[in-house]
Amino acid sequence: MCYGKCARCIGHSLVWLAILCIVANILLYFPNGETKYASENHLSRFVWFFSGIVGGGLLMFLPAFVFIGLEEDDCCGCCGHENCGKRCAMFSSVLAALIGIAGSGYCVIVAALGLAEGPQCLDSSGHWNYTFANTDGQYLLDTSTWSQCTEPKHVVEWNVSLFSILLALGGIEFILCLVQVINGVMGGICGYCCFRQQVRTCVKMAQPDLGVVNDYNTPLFSS
Repeated sequence: MCYGKCARCIGHSLVWLAILCIVANILLYFPNGETKYASENHLSRFVWFFSGIVGGGLLMFLPAFVFIGLEEDDCCGCCGHENCGKRCAMFSSVLAALIGIAGSGYCVIVAALGLAEGPQCLDSSGHWNYTFANTDGQYLLDTSTWSQCTEPKHVVEWNVSLFSILLALGGIEFILCLVQVINGVMGGICGYCCFRQQVRTCVKMAQPDLGVVNDYNTPLFSS
């Protein structure tokens, strides 16, 4: 696969992953579809870190659109230099990929912390607290303890499911951006255009219109 096409594929994947991250993060604000817990500040503190909205979401659109735009170029370089333009573009995509790595890494870390601490809920004694904060995440393996949270109903399942989704999506984004770092470096070193036809088209476009015959096997100038 051409380096540009690979980047384009990664870019489209990141767009959909970013949208899913934003949706998952928004759902965390509405346990059981209710808004009162957010207004009363009875949500997990890690929900307010906007890891899915910002880290795995909005911040991911920047590298995604950069990657998508790479394959749309015509492989003819810039400023009259046929080789430097595409190489610089591929190297610049590495910087965009590093931004994506930072955003997805933030999403993964916050989601993992949210899973480890558990939700804020009303326990059997009638107090709002982090019931599973001192279990070091062991509550995830013991579903019989989830009933300790009486309100919001099924809040443990809600938080575990959505934070797990954010963790998985952020991990996939991290891997894809890391792949693009490698792809960008290889594309910058080895050259962007993979097919002879692409390079040949660029040469034809660069030739002056002085009786040029657009074929490598015929004279460049007419007699």
